[in-house]
Amino acid sequence: MGKAASSTWRNWAGNVSARPARQVTPASAAEAAEAVRRAAEDGLRVKAIGTGHSFTAVAATDGLLVRPDLLTGIRAIDRTAMTVTVEAGTPLKRLNLALAREGLSLANMGDIMEQTVAGATSTGTHGTGRESASLAAQIVGLELVTADGSLLTCSAEENADVFAAARLGLGALGLVTALTFAVEPLFLLTAREEPMSFERVTSEFDALHAENEHFEFYWFPHTGNCNTKRNNRSAGPEAPVGRLKGLFEDEFLSNGVFLAACAAGRAVPAVVPPLARVSSRALSARTYTDIPYKVFTSPRRVRFVEMEYALPREALVAALRELRATVDRSSLRVGFPVEVRTAPADDIPLSTASGRESAYIAVHMYRGTPYREYFTAAERIFTAHGGRPHWGKVHTRDAAYLAEAYPRFTEFTTLRDRLDPTRLFTNDHLRRILGD
Repeated sequence: MGKAASSTWRNWAGNVSARPARQVTPASAAEAAEAVRRAAEDGLRVKAIGTGHSFTAVAATDGLLVRPDLLTGIRAIDRTAMTVTVEAGTPLKRLNLALAREGLSLANMGDIMEQTVAGATSTGTHGTGRESASLAAQIVGLELVTADGSLLTCSAEENADVFAAARLGLGALGLVTALTFAVEPLFLLTAREEPMSFERVTSEFDALHAENEHFEFYWFPHTGNCNTKRNNRSAGPEAPVGRLKGLFEDEFLSNGVFLAACAAGRAVPAVVPPLARVSSRALSARTYTDIPYKVFTSPRRVRFVEMEYALPREALVAALRELRATVDRSSLRVGFPVEVRTAPADDIPLSTASGRESAYIAVHMYRGTPYREYFTAAERIFTAHGGRPHWGKVHTRDAAYLAEAYPRFTEFTTLRDRLDPTRLFTNDHLRRILGD
């Protein structure tokens, strides 16, 4: 088991840092369990990190930092059960590529694939879907090192109470070392992307959601313009975005030109509204057909800070209109589009879609740009509609609020009391959102 000298850890966005006393890079579940036992003996708290794509301090620690770099790869593919078991530190990108080579795919995924599987699922990463839910909801089994150094295997049949909660466990129940996902035969999606006015997309939102397997859109603040994306399963044939067209639209426009616009807006906020009007019209309509991960995910090279809330789906349009009115009557200058997605209800205690159909509103600001005034205004709207903050994104909620927002919150904290009574896996952030 490799041990790294202590150094400062920073997350992807650069808004969270920590200086752990010790770092380890276990190469197996047994080594991870041994590291946990040693940390407990030495009085060190334990946190695992992924790729640092969370915007909160959920993984920060001044104790033992467990790096997942060597816990990677596929353990097993079961074509009878249609499952894949994968090491916890495996990047989603690597998993998606490996599954595609095997003629398999996850049913749904988020819009980037840089995160590790454990980091993504533990914080509730989701895509958009009418019936297909988050990554955590696709888990059918997991392996977990608990505070006493035991290695638990969990599923709906084995340690079912732990399985129910640990699919989205925030690192508070133990150290995840492996996950088993349900998979299906590789399929094709046809993506239809097109501009649409804010008024049309909000007035027709229920129909657009009902008519498409996966619907999402981006609204550009300071404009009445949106870009929409509809993904639906297709019989083919495959018709991917052409290489040159993809480079121009996905790299040059969506990353290169957008980065320049963000930098200009940070330096001179007054240029944000006119740049937004130009940016919102830069991408033209397009349709293409490809395998799932090439449709669901996109390169995201412009760094930002993000807040996202899950609302009851029926509250989406009202909340988004309130957000637009708030931006329009304020002095805020928002250069990043607002992202809207949906998810069906699921049965995971701390899932943002637990027990209710949900719609997500995500607000972003370019890294280095002041964001608190905007996020505070947005959060006020979202909480007024019963919103649940994304666990991996900026928010100011505490355990008292979250206990009201999640009907099964106490189920999770009771399990935490049993699995980690000494709070080996806690940190300041978890104390705020889960209580002591």
